[in-house]
Amino acid sequence: MSVVTQTSPRTGRFSEAALLIISVGIGVGAFCLAHLGAEEGGLPSSLPVILVGSVAIAIVGHMVIRHFASYADPVLFPSALALNGLGLAMIYRIDMASGTDQVKNQLVLTVAAIVLMVITVVALRNHRALRRYTWTSLFVGIGLLLLPMVPGLGRTINGARIWIRLVGFSFQPAEFAKICFAVFFAGYLVSERDNLSLAGPKFLGMRLPLARHFVPILTAWAICMGVLVMERDFGTAILFFGLFVGMLYVATERISWIVIGGLLATVGVALIYQVTPHIQARFVIWLHALDSNVYNDKHGSYQIVQGLFGMGSGGLFGTGLGQGYPTKVYAANSDFIVASFGEEIGLIGLLALLCIYLMIIVRGLRTAIVLRDGFGKLLVTGLAFTIALQCFVVVGGVTRVIPLTGLAMPFLAHGGSALLANWTIIGILIRISDVARRPAAADPLPPEDVLNVIPALEKETGSQTANDSTKTQVVKL
Repeated sequence: MSVVTQTSPRTGRFSEAALLIISVGIGVGAFCLAHLGAEEGGLPSSLPVILVGSVAIAIVGHMVIRHFASYADPVLFPSALALNGLGLAMIYRIDMASGTDQVKNQLVLTVAAIVLMVITVVALRNHRALRRYTWTSLFVGIGLLLLPMVPGLGRTINGARIWIRLVGFSFQPAEFAKICFAVFFAGYLVSERDNLSLAGPKFLGMRLPLARHFVPILTAWAICMGVLVMERDFGTAILFFGLFVGMLYVATERISWIVIGGLLATVGVALIYQVTPHIQARFVIWLHALDSNVYNDKHGSYQIVQGLFGMGSGGLFGTGLGQGYPTKVYAANSDFIVASFGEEIGLIGLLALLCIYLMIIVRGLRTAIVLRDGFGKLLVTGLAFTIALQCFVVVGGVTRVIPLTGLAMPFLAHGGSALLANWTIIGILIRISDVARRPAAADPLPPEDVLNVIPALEKETGSQTANDSTKTQVVKL
């Protein structure tokens, strides 16, 4: 039991408006600097359209949040908008250097993604209702993962079969599967956390689970390893299994689950490495990137080494937006957009960029701490972990901390699937943060966990009614 106290009844909308001004300034300013750095002459002719469009998007998003989620966290929307604006500026800069025109497509996808965020904020009036779809979310998530394996629908790109093609558009269904799995893990763990944290024998000071409670983690492990084998998608496997183990630890507070998860992941990758040539090649590139034979191989380490050279040439402060050579790296606007930023804004700028991600993650975890229901706590934690794990996998791959994967850097990289999914996550976080920050007396929906506790309290005390203050303050974690 814990007592929840509301310390700040302020809505935060004024702070959000001020931060949105800064976010729009960051995006538009980066666009202008990229143009000035790459082209001789004045400001871009499309600047008025870009400025008006950016301001309109910020105002619409702000007004929707102000009306439908007035107590939402004021940092989430501006942070995501700033990252998205920076990503568009870098894609525009690479378009100028390479002669492509991908930024227009990304602009359309950005508008569609923010509209999807707005729909999420408006439609998801009660996040606790998602708990009813715990097992449905699991089946939908598995179905989305398996879609690329359907003959005639799936596509293999760069050795990974993670794409489907519909009516002329390519789509990664795994990007939305991560939301489904977060809902499933939150719903399952909130129901089974007592069994997972208290039951079972002790070994070397760690509480081990009972055999029947060990089945879910084995199932999650098997699904992730199956994805790795069938689709050759190392990044998605790391993301899903890391998401489950992280949420499991938060739900149980048992270090044994981290140890078990780490051992299972190590054993699984070691076994698959022996039988999957594609994974073997990824590890060879990772471990021996600077060997001449590996560098000059047809599918060797040229891409990752060029990215390292680019970041190295950027130094601490970078060459300046528009003044580097990011196009020397393959997929400079998608898989290696972090290397592109590292070259042109330097280590200091890249760390500042990662701090914006850190703000989103921290605000998500802060929402989980003050939230008044167990399911919501785990769901928000899982969604925050999803963004954190994506950043780790992408940045780790580009910097050779881990083998290179095909995940996209949230909000920055070119591509529609990840952009749509990550803006949906922001919409869910905004909606749930509104419930978390709203004063308890103003929350029309009592916490679901509390409703489960009240009948037991009434039975124990013999009372047919419970005090209103008990209903709003007692929370089962």
